[in-house]
Amino acid sequence: MSSYITKWLAPVGLAFLLVACKPADINGASTNGEQHLTGNTMGTYYSIKIVGLKAARVEAIQSSIELRLDKVNQQMSTYLADSELSQFNQLTSAEGFSVSADTAKVVTAALQLGRQTEQTLDVTVGPLVNLWGFGPDERPVQVPSAQQLSQAQAQTGLGHLRVEYALDGQYLYKAIPELYVDLSSIAKGFGVDVISEYLSEQGLTNHLVEIGGELRLSGHNRHNKPWTVAVEKPHNSDSRSDELVQQVLVAGNNSVATSGDYRNYYEVDGQRLSHTIDPQTGQPITHNLASVTVIDPSCMIADGLATALTVMGPEKALAFAEQHELAVYLLTKTDDGFRVDMTSAFKKYLRG
Repeated sequence: MSSYITKWLAPVGLAFLLVACKPADINGASTNGEQHLTGNTMGTYYSIKIVGLKAARVEAIQSSIELRLDKVNQQMSTYLADSELSQFNQLTSAEGFSVSADTAKVVTAALQLGRQTEQTLDVTVGPLVNLWGFGPDERPVQVPSAQQLSQAQAQTGLGHLRVEYALDGQYLYKAIPELYVDLSSIAKGFGVDVISEYLSEQGLTNHLVEIGGELRLSGHNRHNKPWTVAVEKPHNSDSRSDELVQQVLVAGNNSVATSGDYRNYYEVDGQRLSHTIDPQTGQPITHNLASVTVIDPSCMIADGLATALTVMGPEKALAFAEQHELAVYLLTKTDDGFRVDMTSAFKKYLRG
């Protein structure tokens, strides 16, 4: 789930808005040649189905998967004080800070998506998230003042962040010492891509990789059919499992990411405050867009786009997605339930 304040890479569980495969009770359970590997990572779970993986290789493959996930965590977590990203956030000078190629790649993608979406995706928005009480700080007892908002906004902005590629490596730069980068809206998708690409390199091209609801599909399932997944219907926590499916998809060799905003909120001074912050206003979004699902070859890109489109709102998001030929599915809350909108590029993925 994409969100500016998702506790990605933190020791907490995450709600998710995409129904795929539920974690198995026992790691390595095999049915008709399909292995199901599960575990914990990035503050949530991973669930991976692999067709054609022999039982003798399960332990080695799962060990390699977890090493790669731990590496991403050590690079980009904001909850590990010694991660690359945390060390950069603690930096108070304008000097270049050396980072891995992976971290530079994800920050570069975040900057590019930020520019393409008119900065509705902004990985520097953390001070505003904290101000409104959705970060690690305590929830405020009143709506922030205009002065507080102005001060927090002065500490944010993609224009203050830069990536430089040199012969000796990659470097991050911050133009203001207070700049704080949080990659939770894009890097979990990157983790999915890392694992999917690793499995393909191992000759395991038929697989489904999920981390906390973000998915990447490749090849076919154990029945030699394309993988199917489903967009979750907005619901209350006590809803029955047969009420959860909104739309079944056959997404092919693609990734699927969903961002939602229908459950995570609180009230202050009689105002309903969404957990999703609009970087341009510095305030929680006020529109009724409940969830956005994006299909793209890259889970990292799908993850970031889902967040950016959620900030835009239903009309602007749909127009933007059509203009850029994106495969996008929107659910908007109305007085009569939820309205469905989708782009032309999305329709080919619907299962009848």
